[in-house]
Amino acid sequence: MVVIRLARGGSKKRPFYHIVVADKRRALRGRFIERLGFFNPVARGQAESFRINQARLQYWLERGGQLSDTVKSLVKNMSTSAA
Repeated sequence: MVVIRLARGGSKKRPFYHIVVADKRRALRGRFIERLGFFNPVARGQAESFRINQARLQYWLERGGQLSDTVKSLVKNMSTSAA
């Protein structure tokens, strides 16, 4: 199964997450199919903290991709703040 989840990057105590499409059986830092966006939980000021390619997200969801719980809540928060 294909899952849309976060892949951690960044340095110690400075997390940065890529939103990736990956096979569910792969390791969290393992290979992925496509990178859809990012989430920066420690963004300050005018720095962008969340970005996702909506068209590609919709593409993967139509083909059976499942959102992880964390990505699901991030997308939900983004859609409510954009409205």
